[in-house]
Amino acid sequence: MPTLVAVVLGSKSDAAAMEECLRTLERLGIPYETQVISAHRSPEKARQFALAARERGIEVIIAAAGMAAALPGVLASHAPTVPVIGVPIASGDMSGLDSLLAIAQMPPGVPVACMAVNGARNAALFAAQVLALRSEDVRQALENYRRELSQG
Repeated sequence: MPTLVAVVLGSKSDAAAMEECLRTLERLGIPYETQVISAHRSPEKARQFALAARERGIEVIIAAAGMAAALPGVLASHAPTVPVIGVPIASGDMSGLDSLLAIAQMPPGVPVACMAVNGARNAALFAAQVLALRSEDVRQALENYRRELSQG
């Protein structure tokens, strides 16, 4: 099965905060890949990744970043037909509030779904909901997951 979700980290230090996202995607049987791409340190790499996402079969991008959190917006601006979910990472003096505000305040025409600070699991579940619109397998996996959660 082709990769459906790209989980893009602004730096290697964001990996620990996104472990729950990866575990949830695995549990739901959703093929994913991870990349480390900084919107500030490697803007051309971010642009090239986003431009090629749709052609590579990526249907949802989850972008996690701390502090200025430019990554989700940069990816969304270069991949306008691929939904981007931003996950603000708690870091720096503001504990993720700066990241949350940066992701939530995208300019008109550059939509990014914004999760809570360190909302890794919800990002995976939201990606699954998007994929479930076209995939019966993902829809069923998501329904089973929700049923398990309701049983405690």
